[in-house]
Amino acid sequence: MNFDGRDIVSIKDFSKAELERIMSVSDLMEPLSREGSDILKGKIMATLFFEPSTRTRISFESAMLRLGGNYIGFAEPKLTSVEKGENLVDTVRVVENYANLIILRHPLEGAARLASEYVNIPIINAGSGAEEHPTQALLDLYTIKREMGKIDRLTIALIGDLRYGRTVHSLAYALSLFDVKLYLISPDLLKMRKEVLEEINGKIEVFQETDLKKVLPKLDVIYMTRIQKERFPDLKDYELVKGSYRLSRDDLKFVKRKTIVMHPLPRVDEITFDVDDTHHARYFKQAFYGLLVRMSLLSLILGGIK
Repeated sequence: MNFDGRDIVSIKDFSKAELERIMSVSDLMEPLSREGSDILKGKIMATLFFEPSTRTRISFESAMLRLGGNYIGFAEPKLTSVEKGENLVDTVRVVENYANLIILRHPLEGAARLASEYVNIPIINAGSGAEEHPTQALLDLYTIKREMGKIDRLTIALIGDLRYGRTVHSLAYALSLFDVKLYLISPDLLKMRKEVLEEINGKIEVFQETDLKKVLPKLDVIYMTRIQKERFPDLKDYELVKGSYRLSRDDLKFVKRKTIVMHPLPRVDEITFDVDDTHHARYFKQAFYGLLVRMSLLSLILGGIK
């Protein structure tokens, strides 16, 4: 399978075999993450972040540096020509002259796919509105594989903001390629988007619930998400659902010994701090696995690994 020069716009563009290939190359990246490498020497990555980011932007930048490449870009569009009214297409068409690959985060759904149609270098979608976040789904899959030893035959719950949370949309698509049971746990106002349900139903067993505590004993993977205040068109709706789910150390008394707790971060109040030092917590380790996955993707797309 050939990843050379490939866009990463949606997780739906990948087969199960391709996802497994990315994860196997991620294993190879662990020693390189410590020792460094020059397999992408001379390559330049452009990070164009029209929305705030900590983990995604910094992990991509760290991944590129550890592979011997370099990066340019911005994390604050107010300091760019966007503030003068430049449109997205013009921005990416200019930037492709300066870089070998673009990492794009944008508040509008469809932005990454639009950009990919106008440039001749690879585009990686680092989050497009409330739509998708494919590299987050890849690192989530990798975390599950590394920590549980497998993905197939697990029972997994996605919890919280399933309507606006782009990470859970991409992860649900990815998990539908595996043999899993998937619980979707949210307030009625934040149920999983219709188009996601239509895509995954029939491929895997899907259960929609509102009561997290009722299903805790069944779960192998607990994937918590924050309620995304910034994406609500009406803040009155946010007030109705904020704080809907809160996982505490006491709740973990009811889970399996090997159950893991994940979160794409940042968290607000949906996981209490007393969970952090339990053997179930994996959300900070997820951040490290994100580095390995992004090193894998950059290596495959830019020809560092064939």
